[in-house]
Amino acid sequence: MALSATEAITSRRSIRAFTDEEVPDELLRTILTDAARAPSGTNIQPWNLIVLRGEARNDLVDAVQAAFDEGDKKSQENYYPTEFVEPYLARRRKIGWDLYGLLGIEKGDYDKMAAQHRKNYEFFGAPVGIFFTLHETMQSGGWMDLGLYMANVMTLAREHGLDTCPQAAWQEFGHVVHEHLELADDQQVIVGLALGYEDTAAVVNTLRTNRVPLEDFVEFRG
Repeated sequence: MALSATEAITSRRSIRAFTDEEVPDELLRTILTDAARAPSGTNIQPWNLIVLRGEARNDLVDAVQAAFDEGDKKSQENYYPTEFVEPYLARRRKIGWDLYGLLGIEKGDYDKMAAQHRKNYEFFGAPVGIFFTLHETMQSGGWMDLGLYMANVMTLAREHGLDTCPQAAWQEFGHVVHEHLELADDQQVIVGLALGYEDTAAVVNTLRTNRVPLEDFVEFRG
């Protein structure tokens, strides 16, 4: 039985270990098609996707993990703030240490931290990897439009019993992705998405993040 919209949204988590069970092609196409009902400014629908499976996925993983091992990464200057301020810094640190705590990674154990971070670049084992790109002329509105589409993809995935992990980490190696996939010069890699079926036996998937209460971010007037 399919999940309701509320159930799909509230059950969504960033999954960091997937099984190798394949996602049916028809289901994947349905999700990506239905998600395109997302709103966009003046209906420009600026999102572009590259969906990788099988050998195409594995070849990209090999290329980016090789670049990771060589330290050939670049800054995420278009994604994160140059400096985190409170309360965002504390929230960012909490999820990091909660994750490392589950995995038995102690503060200062940089080798284990790097090994865990490296798993981003294999889509955490998911059989489907998706890159979302935008035309270089797009500004903040285009990023927001893409985010709305991507949220639809993740919600619809949950409706159909799938899980996802949105991955800003790919921006560090966007130049490698761009070259390997032979993307058009006017396309910029914004984010990646791992999609598949959760490995329910993996301890990393027991991570639960909290959400601040409504009063912390909503002001009611009138």
